[in-house]
Amino acid sequence: MQLAQWIDHTLLRPDATEADIAQLCEEAVQYNFFSVCVNPYWVAYAVNALGDSEVKVCTVVGFPLGATSGAVKSFEAHRAIQHGAAEIDMVINIGALKSGLYSDVETDIKSTAELTHLAGGKLKVILETGLLTNLEKENACRICSAAGADFVKTSTGFAKGGATVEDIHLMRGIVSPKMGIKASGGVRTYEDAIRMIEAGATRIGASASIAIVTGKPATGSSY
Repeated sequence: MQLAQWIDHTLLRPDATEADIAQLCEEAVQYNFFSVCVNPYWVAYAVNALGDSEVKVCTVVGFPLGATSGAVKSFEAHRAIQHGAAEIDMVINIGALKSGLYSDVETDIKSTAELTHLAGGKLKVILETGLLTNLEKENACRICSAAGADFVKTSTGFAKGGATVEDIHLMRGIVSPKMGIKASGGVRTYEDAIRMIEAGATRIGASASIAIVTGKPATGSSY
């Protein structure tokens, strides 16, 4: 297994500077990570910095709360793809989900999924599992599947909790084998990553990516 190809090398801190993003891209090329995951403002910069490398650019929409309208999320996704993003990580409408407004949640995801797919990209939906009951996680997975998302993802890294083996098992038990699962939030070591993959994850989102692939101690925040 080439573990680096399972990893979205992530920097979503609000205080990340141009120099920080440049370093992120350099590291991604050096270690051959699958992608860099950056805030929307930095997408075009990251695409340019990565040049002809095979590293993709991933970005976030409706981040980190998920409470913006579906139209705003779709617009964010459209702009990001125009600027070169290949993958979109969208935060689910957590409040609507917990209110049982499942049709609204599905419409929210479906509109962004359709636009993303039209441009040849992939959509991951962040469930923010630390805020959900197990039943809500199951319902969210079913809604994401029905709406055409390509992945379900555990966490933003900005709310309580993060990826757990138990949640990956639960999610894998609901979605089809063809659907991806991204474990993110608190994955900081090689052992953490392997546990997530063995539980059913197909992608890892981490800022501690270098520590994961080299075994060196991680420093800084999880995102």
